[in-house]
Amino acid sequence: MAIYAYKCAACGFEQDVMQKMADAELSVCPQCSKDSFSKQITAAGFQLKGNGYYVTDFKNGSQSKPEAAPACGTGACPACV
Repeated sequence: MAIYAYKCAACGFEQDVMQKMADAELSVCPQCSKDSFSKQITAAGFQLKGNGYYVTDFKNGSQSKPEAAPACGTGACPACV
């Protein structure tokens, strides 16, 4: 089940509704009964924090640091060629 934010374009009524992802989208406003109730785009309810999901959660014991990129002007990058 997910929580969706809905808003009526006619009267401005806002409501959060818990629905299954397979449920049909609501369209009739429960406040004014007009056919102008629609889903709103909202931010995700979780955040991934830290140095990286795979780096912090799936360590294999041998971790190597990535090589530093060569300095520009040394002929090692495509822009210098």
